[in-house]
Amino acid sequence: IRQHQEIHVVMGNEACDLDSTVSALALAYFLAQVRLGHWPGARWWPGGRLTGCHPLPQTSPAPKAAFVPVLNIPRADFALRTETTFLLRDRGIPAASLVFRDEIDLGGLHHAGLLSLTLVDHHVLPGADAALEEAVVEVVDHRPLERDRGPPCQVTVEPVGSCATLVTERILQGPPGVLDRTMAALLHGTILLDCINLSPAAGKVTPRDVACVSLLEERFPELPARDAVFGALQAAKFDVTGLTTEQMLRKDLKVLSSDDVVVAVSGVFEDLETFLLRPGLLQDLEAFCQGRGYAGLVAMTVSFNERHEPTRKLAVYSRQEPLRTTLCRALEEATTPSLLLQLLPSPWPCVAAYAQGNAVAARKKVLPILRAAL
Repeated sequence: IRQHQEIHVVMGNEACDLDSTVSALALAYFLAQVRLGHWPGARWWPGGRLTGCHPLPQTSPAPKAAFVPVLNIPRADFALRTETTFLLRDRGIPAASLVFRDEIDLGGLHHAGLLSLTLVDHHVLPGADAALEEAVVEVVDHRPLERDRGPPCQVTVEPVGSCATLVTERILQGPPGVLDRTMAALLHGTILLDCINLSPAAGKVTPRDVACVSLLEERFPELPARDAVFGALQAAKFDVTGLTTEQMLRKDLKVLSSDDVVVAVSGVFEDLETFLLRPGLLQDLEAFCQGRGYAGLVAMTVSFNERHEPTRKLAVYSRQEPLRTTLCRALEEATTPSLLLQLLPSPWPCVAAYAQGNAVAARKKVLPILRAAL
């Protein structure tokens, strides 16, 4: 701000999973390299795109802007993103080189007129960031569109399995020298993890995800085998050894808010029955919600069998009976999509537990249901 330096921030969602992190890192790197012309053969590149990729708009931020990928969590929470720390460490990217949300004053930059913001892996800013909306110049997301953004904001919202697929398409349309081995490995691993090793049984993968993985492997034949990459990342993601309940709930956290109420939605990488039997769980849930100002919590669990078929369950917690009833009714009666819920035994009346018959309805499909209920 003191130097009046314009900043173009590329930022993922507040869960800051591997997809959000790598999408932000890769797109910011691409934009910076193309703008600065720092890649082999830059002088001779006439532009164009790679056949087989869907065309995406090209961003044109201020020429003097510095491109900064921002991980949308405090640095202290980064250790909980075990699959992300694993992949970045494996690819030689030190955590010290990353910028986290508590290390950059986005509000101050915006107030000074120095901020441009590209959102990846989400397109709706939480209420606490409402003041930043007018700084958003581009959105790249793979969730169903929940709100319209008019010009000049460029919007790419496509129903693919991984946001990293959309970023890969963008990069593959650019000069070939920009995509290096490290970035290719990050994108390759992210798409494989997000799309459950490209397994149709998991209900996430699309032909565009498959095409991007194949193109990356074609360009970089030294990339590790898919099964090895997916197995290592999946093991890291589901490793909750030694985590407290509070850490498990923070590991993959989204927050929904209305004028009156704030609700947490946590992805939990443990079977629901095992989670509900954790010692002191009810006290932990109450402390977690009270400490952060949440009126309720929805915990969504997922596990996979050897055929990569998912099993999903969820629990709704709130001490406020009207809110708990509202959330449960919305989930039970949902039709777009229907979750096919079956009530499970719960140890406490303030926690409703369900098996989710529609196992391909991941959190990004459940969030709009909950948001509408609030």
